[in-house]
Amino acid sequence: MTLAEEFRSRNFSIYGQWTGVLCIILCFALGIANIFHLHWVILFSVICLICAFILIFIEIPLLLRICPTSPAFDAFIRRFETNYMRAAIYFVMSAIQWISIAAARTSLIAAAVVLLIASAFYALAGIKGQGFVGSKTLGGQGVAQMIV
Repeated sequence: MTLAEEFRSRNFSIYGQWTGVLCIILCFALGIANIFHLHWVILFSVICLICAFILIFIEIPLLLRICPTSPAFDAFIRRFETNYMRAAIYFVMSAIQWISIAAARTSLIAAAVVLLIASAFYALAGIKGQGFVGSKTLGGQGVAQMIV
């Protein structure tokens, strides 16, 4: 299945996964950009950076095979294989970034919005009864198993 066919499949988990990739990029960039504040925003920037690294392993399953990680970390990441669990972690990450508004209004709000959109896509996939389908482009559906 090509990338265009994946988007035409109308499976919200595919939309959520690609929005998650956008979240990785945004969280990483905005985490670095806001870490130079002399305020409580530093804490939220560090959390945003940590979220980016967690999301990398959640959304790109191929990296769990390639990168040396601990069994505890692997078990933690494998908890998020269903649409509802992914919706939950994205919602929690979004809520943390929304709370950053209390410290100061910064560009971390953009990360909060996109994380919330990804959470909504995964929740919609769960509500519609669509099973999680990983994108072949990101290492899903048997690509990771072929590596090892």
